[in-house]
Amino acid sequence: MPPVNLRHSVRAIILDEDDCILLCRFAIPDPAGTVVWAAPGGGIEPGETPLAALRRELREEVGLAIRTDPPHVWHQEVVAHGHAAGYDGVINDYFLVRAARFNPRGTLSDDDLAAENISGLKWWKPREVACYDGSDVFTPRDLATLLTALITSGAPAGPVGLGL
Repeated sequence: MPPVNLRHSVRAIILDEDDCILLCRFAIPDPAGTVVWAAPGGGIEPGETPLAALRRELREEVGLAIRTDPPHVWHQEVVAHGHAAGYDGVINDYFLVRAARFNPRGTLSDDDLAAENISGLKWWKPREVACYDGSDVFTPRDLATLLTALITSGAPAGPVGLGL
């Protein structure tokens, strides 16, 4: 069996004082019209640690500077051809970041964000995620359940394994 080439990424579950989560709106070009709401973050560069990548991505995408090491709460592995352009899938490590509500605006220009398929940022109440019945999708797919557990029980002792 040939080796699998997975994209290693970090993501931040940013929760404000009201437990609202900040998500990025990804307009996926193929298939056209696909919209995915996901936690801010992105790929780990060669030679970069996961936490250094998280700090860089948050500064670039949403303008948030984190000074402490946030807890690693979820680990997701998705092996699916076409799930990430140029890769056989992804590994996403999620970290819990608590912050006062802010107006997200990172260092990347709108054109740079669009090149990453990011077409917006939005604070979501947990119940809005749970009750959403539109055509957009959330990642991870069971985000509402995972958020409820995180808000209710706090950060787990170690990262919880996730599926798609």
